[in-house]
Amino acid sequence: MALADRIDEVESRIGNACERSGRKREDVKVVAVTKYVSAATTQNAVAHGIAHLGENRWPASEEKWNLLHGQAVFHFIGSLQTKKVKDVVGRFDYIHSLDRLSLAEEIHKRASALGIVVPCFIQVNVSGEESKHGLQPEEVREFAAAIRPLNHVRPIGLMTMAPLELEAEQTRPVFRALRLLRDELNESRAFAEPLTELSMGMSGDFEIAIEEGATWVRLGTVLVGKEEEA
Repeated sequence: MALADRIDEVESRIGNACERSGRKREDVKVVAVTKYVSAATTQNAVAHGIAHLGENRWPASEEKWNLLHGQAVFHFIGSLQTKKVKDVVGRFDYIHSLDRLSLAEEIHKRASALGIVVPCFIQVNVSGEESKHGLQPEEVREFAAAIRPLNHVRPIGLMTMAPLELEAEQTRPVFRALRLLRDELNESRAFAEPLTELSMGMSGDFEIAIEEGATWVRLGTVLVGKEEEA
């Protein structure tokens, strides 16, 4: 399927999911996960109106960043090693994988030196899978208190991943739990500012995630395809 056709099909599916759940289409934003496609394909996606790009490694994404920064918003969506923060902060506009205090402190240190504030999603391991990164849901409140003094780190929402082996409908409890956790945290004013965002849903389950309140979905194969040589 051509890129333009995939974009149109995804747009239709997002619109239908919003309609089913009584949400406005503009409340859901798409991050195109471009880590498995070439810089040329990524550039083509931006030319077709894709505004947000998701990558999970530097320098693997360096060519795309050099080509497209200023034209697209870059999201760091993978597990972030503390020693790699210096490569990411200042280049990527959002970090979706804040999951420990040492990482928050390093982001704060680097962002402070650059005079910027970094919007971050706190990664929560809702499913409890040992293979997944993220805080346990019961750890988030304590984490919120620990990072409150780090004024160059701005928590804007929560992120999670559902188990890949599940049928799409089976992911619903995972996404619902993340939304409810966010609402509970906001109700108790755990963070300095309310969390407004939920980064959840990928190619196989994004419609369910939208129905459960996702504000950002991270779409790779279904949107931009996959190229083995990338």
